[in-house]
Amino acid sequence: MLPKILSHGHLLSVFLLGLTSISVPLPAQKYTGPVPPIADVPFLQHADNLIPTESALAKQIEGRGETVYVIDGPSSKARTPLAEPIFLIRTERIVPEKLELYRLEVKNGRREVVFKKKKSPRPIRISVIRLDDRLYKVEASEYLENGEYALTPAESNQVFCFQIY
Repeated sequence: MLPKILSHGHLLSVFLLGLTSISVPLPAQKYTGPVPPIADVPFLQHADNLIPTESALAKQIEGRGETVYVIDGPSSKARTPLAEPIFLIRTERIVPEKLELYRLEVKNGRREVVFKKKKSPRPIRISVIRLDDRLYKVEASEYLENGEYALTPAESNQVFCFQIY
């Protein structure tokens, strides 16, 4: 059975109630923070200050059942006290979702990471969040101990080194 004709006031109430259930996507907030001045280099973020990571090519040394990637020097000049560092990267060529984070060991005045055929180090978990067109925030997803670290695009010898102190 159909209801009786509704009064104008009741129709207005039903109409307004219907409007409140409609979901309208709000425009995304525009990122207003600092932006790295150089593309394809991760920058450590300390509030509004950006510190470039040390960019280098790791030397690849093949050995018996292992591959060692070596970076000259015992420590990086890019330093942070944050145990869960945050990076900003403006991209042109690097795919941020393919970045991996590794802890480096200091041996004989150089930094290195060893990949063995049977047991290789696993990358440290990171999260990647898109902030704007070609601007990304990369964060360590776990606390990192003091030491030397490198972000690297997967399957590349390019490294972006930093130190946690």
